[in-house]
Amino acid sequence: MKDNHPNQSLQKIAGGVSVVLPALNEQDNIQDAVLDAKAALARFAEHYEIIIVDDGSTDRTAEIAEQMARNDPGIRLVRHEKNLGYGAALAHGFKAARLAWIFFTDADRQFRMAEIEKLVPFLAESKMVVGFREKRQDPLLRKIYGAVFSRLVNFLFGLAGKDTNCAFKIFERSIIAGYEFQSPGALVNAELLALAKSKGIEPVQVPVSHFPRRAGSQTGGSLRVVVRAARELCHLYFHRPGP
Repeated sequence: MKDNHPNQSLQKIAGGVSVVLPALNEQDNIQDAVLDAKAALARFAEHYEIIIVDDGSTDRTAEIAEQMARNDPGIRLVRHEKNLGYGAALAHGFKAARLAWIFFTDADRQFRMAEIEKLVPFLAESKMVVGFREKRQDPLLRKIYGAVFSRLVNFLFGLAGKDTNCAFKIFERSIIAGYEFQSPGALVNAELLALAKSKGIEPVQVPVSHFPRRAGSQTGGSLRVVVRAARELCHLYFHRPGP
């Protein structure tokens, strides 16, 4: 992947950006996550929309998101009646996107939306710019899982990602045009990077800040998620994107 030497002349995200926010039981975070997104996008995007994907939440996440969508035409809600998985949430959010660029991050507010400023200057250099957590603020076991996962994905798919699952990425919507994602869970990031590689796209990697979760609970490091990711990895290896 490319080194991060930005083109400082690029000030705005030309063509507009669709922000996809997957959310599962984020009633204490979702409203602030959307407000953070709006504040950042007002500075860096010519046009924008915010797509909240509620992945079968059992709390008030969908209710809060629906109220925001009623009050703001720039916000839309995609709702899963039951939990379909992180990858499915992102895939359905990507499919709902209408603008030239797609940016996604998680609704748990462990990333600072304003740091999209760090990614914008590189959009003149690549159709995909991806963050990597400069100092990951997660429990030790989850850090270990993440490091092993990134190395394994790099080896199997010939990638050079520093932090495969970092949920702070922006890419041109044309990359995924007509593509149906296979990974309903954690492998969606690896699949997206493999798809970009199959199209000759070399992402730029940029360090971003990471913060401890303040509200809600994490699910990404659970044994169930890890086992599911292993199954998805085997499937994706034999059905990788590409000609």
